[in-house]
This record gives sequence, C-alpha cells and structure tokens, in this order.
Amino acid sequence: MEVNGYTIKPGADLRGADLTYTDLAMANLTDANLSGADLRGANLWCTYLNEANLAGADLGSTEMTGVKLPGANLSGANLAGANLSRAHLDFANLTDAFLIFANLTDANLTNANLNSARLEHAVMTGADLTRADLTYADLTKANLTDTNLTRAKMERAKLEHAVMTAAKLSGAKLVGANMRSANLFCASLPRANLSGADLGSANLAYANLSRANLSGANLSGANLYEANLEGATMPDGSIHN
Repeated sequence: MEVNGYTIKPGADLRGADLTYTDLAMANLTDANLSGADLRGANLWCTYLNEANLAGADLGSTEMTGVKLPGANLSGANLAGANLSRAHLDFANLTDAFLIFANLTDANLTNANLNSARLEHAVMTGADLTRADLTYADLTKANLTDTNLTRAKMERAKLEHAVMTAAKLSGAKLVGANMRSANLFCASLPRANLSGADLGSANLAYANLSRANLSGANLSGANLYEANLEGATMPDGSIHN
C-alpha cells in the first residue's frame, strides 16, 4: 500500500513522514517507526499500530476510533483533540503526551504509562485505566465519569474540577493529588490512598471511602453527605467507626 509516496506496511520506517489528512483506515503499521511523523487530520480508524513508535508524532485532531495501539510508544506525542474512542492503548507509553480535549471514551488504557501527560478537558467516560500510571498527570476539568481507575497510580495528579461521578478508584494511589472541587458523587474509593490529597470543596456525596487513607488530607468544604467512611483513616489520623 502506497500513500503519499510512503510504503504502508508492518515495520515501515516513516520517521518524520508527512501523512497529514491521509486515509490509513484499517492499515497495518504494526511495529512501524512513526517518530516525529505528521498525522494531523489523518484517518486512523481501526488502524493497527501495535508496538509502533510514535514518539513526538503530531496526531492533533486525528480520527483514531478503535485504533490498535497496545505497547505503542507515544511519549511526547501531540494528541490534542484526537478521537480515541474505543481505542486500544493497553501497555502504551504516553509519558508527557499532549491529550488536551482528546476523546478517550471507552478506551482501553490498562497498564498504560500516562506519567505527566496533559489531559485537561479530556473525555474519558467509561475508559479502563486499571493500574495505569497517571503520576503528575494533569486531568484538570477532565470527564472521568464511570471510568475504571482501579489501582491506578495518581500521585500528585491534578484533578481540580474533574468530573469523576461513579468512577471506580478502588486501591488507587492519590497521594498529594489536587482534587479541589472535583465531583466524586457516588465514586468508589475503598482502600484508596488519599493521604495529603487536597479535597477542598470536593463533592463526595454517597462516595464509598471505606478503609481509605485520608491522613493529612484537606476536606475543607467537602460534601460528605451519606459517604461511607467505615474504617477510613481520617485527616487527624483517627479511624472512623
């Protein structure tokens, strides 16, 4: 398959390639090298990019519904405004990736590395981020409704004004996270580590915080109406009965 003079095949060397607005739907680029490539506006619908190198690639506003990216390297890539709904990004490396306003609805991001990723305003409803690394990630005003963040690493993450209604955060590590004014209505946080987290003015109504660690956390102005705090370690170190 030839596109813009480039051979599209597994293992292809497409470093720095200009693939803007090209149609690569369902193409097989498994293990291809696309580092620094320009894919803005391209159609990557259900494209196979397993184990591909997309470090520093520009995928802004790209159509990527159902794209296959397990194990791919997207460190430093620009995915602002990209449509990644139902994408497979399990075990992918997205360190320092730019995902502002990206659509990750129902995406599979299990075990993905999103350390320091920019996810402001990203839509991640129903996404699976089980065991994902979101340390230092910026999720300000992101939509994480019904997102699975079980055992996710979210130390020092920015979640200010994030919508996390019914999110699953069992065993998640949120040490020192900024969750001011976040909406955690009906969220599930049993055994989550929220020590030192800032939950000022957060909505935790009906949230499950059983056996959660809230030592040193800021709960000033937080809404804890009907929240389950059984066995939780409170900010002062006491155990809630």
